[in-house]
Amino acid sequence: MEKIIIANHKMNLNKDQIKNYINVIKNTKLNIVIAPTSIYIPYFIENNIKTALQNIYSENEGYYTGEISPMQAKKMNVEYVMIGHSERRRVFNETDEDINKKIKKALENNLKVILFIGDNIGEDYKEILHNQIIEDLKDVTKEVIIAYEPVYAIGTNITPEKEELKEIIKYIKNHFKYNVKVLYGGSVTKKTAKNLKMNELDGYVIASSSLNPDEFLEIGEVLS
Repeated sequence: MEKIIIANHKMNLNKDQIKNYINVIKNTKLNIVIAPTSIYIPYFIENNIKTALQNIYSENEGYYTGEISPMQAKKMNVEYVMIGHSERRRVFNETDEDINKKIKKALENNLKVILFIGDNIGEDYKEILHNQIIEDLKDVTKEVIIAYEPVYAIGTNITPEKEELKEIIKYIKNHFKYNVKVLYGGSVTKKTAKNLKMNELDGYVIASSSLNPDEFLEIGEVLS
């Protein structure tokens, strides 16, 4: 399977920084997807760079101030959407039911879904990940991409040990009848990317280190 690296810019970078970012990455041969703040998505699409929304709503239209619908995203040629990020679950109180609705509507509009799942320190990862997979993908029949991002690893410079991550990836993949892609996110740097590189891992979701386009591409080179 082709490896994929995703840049999650969260709520960072301004217009001038985005233009510079695009100039650096637009000719890369790496399989990259950029998830910028949504107002900047057109800049990337104009330069034939694959994009992802950081969030989506569960309806195609309506009176939902501030939301973006899957139908709107598809009409803009957005290809991917991130759903269930731990910050959405924790800060915005999204439930598994909310996430399930978003996934179904996104897939109905032929968007590629990146579902985020993750455990925290002291939790039984098997129980947490199993429940998230089962509940978030209830009655979902189309393929999705899984991003494993342990909550304890976000912005902490703490990552799982390589053998531990390999075991978790295997556990996740065993839930699916198809050859699901599993990405890793959480304190991904060039160093941790080298340390965690393995055949079982299909890519990375990179946050802080993706804000520097050169560093982002360097991490991609490690994976390729």
